[in-house]
Amino acid sequence: MNDFEKQITETAGNGLLSLEIETLQVNLGLRCNQQCNHCHLEASPHRSEMMEWPTMRLVLEAARSFGWGRIDLTGGAPELNPHFRRFVEALRQDGHPVQVRTNLTLLLEPGLWKIPKFFRDHQVQLVASLPCYLEENVRAQRGKGVYEKSIEAIRRLNALGYALEPNLPLNLVYNPGGPFLPPPQSLLEEDYRRELRSRFGIAFTRLFTITNMPLGRFRAELNRQNQEQNYRTLLRESFNQETVAGLMCRHQISVGWDGTLYDCDFNLALGLPVNHGAPDHIQSFRPSALMKRRIVTGEHCFACTAGSGSSCGGVLV
Repeated sequence: MNDFEKQITETAGNGLLSLEIETLQVNLGLRCNQQCNHCHLEASPHRSEMMEWPTMRLVLEAARSFGWGRIDLTGGAPELNPHFRRFVEALRQDGHPVQVRTNLTLLLEPGLWKIPKFFRDHQVQLVASLPCYLEENVRAQRGKGVYEKSIEAIRRLNALGYALEPNLPLNLVYNPGGPFLPPPQSLLEEDYRRELRSRFGIAFTRLFTITNMPLGRFRAELNRQNQEQNYRTLLRESFNQETVAGLMCRHQISVGWDGTLYDCDFNLALGLPVNHGAPDHIQSFRPSALMKRRIVTGEHCFACTAGSGSSCGGVLV
C-alpha cells in the first residue's frame, strides 16, 4: 500500500473508489508541435504514438454505452491525429458534448488554419494552455515565440465567437513555473482577465489552475534543480481531505492512444492501467464494471489533493 493509499484509508476508511463516469477523456496521441517543460507525458514533434481509427470506433461504441457524457480530447496535440476531424464529427453526430485541449499555437500551423472554424461549426468546447499572462514566463515553459502565437490564436477564436457566445467556451489553463502550488484560482483569473484585455483586447471564459505533477519533463527539471524531494514533501504536507470527493479520477476515465483504460491521464503517463478486476481496455469497456471501480493510486496523487486541489477542470474546493 503506497503512502497516498494509506492517507486515504486513514481519512476515509477504505480505498479510493470512483463515483460515476461523467467524462470520457481520450488521448489521441503523443505527437505535439511543442515540447513543454512541464509536460507529464513528454509529448513532442518526435513522438509517433497515435490512436488509429479502429480504436476510435471502439471509443464511439463505448461512448454510446454510457450515455451523453462529455468527451474530452487530449494529446499531445489532439488536432495532429489524422482522423481527428472525422472522430469529432462522429462524436457530435451521436450527440456528445466534445471538449478539445489545444495548445493554441497549433491553430496557426500551415494546413491547420481551418481548424478554428471547424471547432465553431461543430460547437466544440475549448481548453487552451496559456501558463501565464506574462510573455517571459510562457517563454520559459513553452519556448520562444509561443506567447505571441498563443495571443494571435485567441484573437482568431474570439473573432469566431469563442468566449463571447455561451455555447463556445474558451477556458485557459495556468501551470506553475516551478516547484510550488498555484495561487488562488479566482484571484489569478482576475489578473489574467485584466491583463489580457488591457494588453490585447482578448477574452476568455474561465481560468483553470492545474498543479504540476512530478512526472515526465517536470520531474526531470525538478531533478536538475535538486528539488524533487522538496516538491513531493510540499504536495504531501498540503493534503486536503476536502478535495477527495471531487477528484477527477472518481468522475471520469481516460483512454490511452492504444485503447488502454486508465483512471486518469497521469496514470497513463506512468503506465498504470485500470486494475482491481475492472476492464483495462476499450474493447472490453463495460460501464457497470467501471462505474464503481477501485482506483489505482500512487505517490503522484498527492498533487491532486494539495491545497485547493487540482483537476483537468481546475481547483476542486
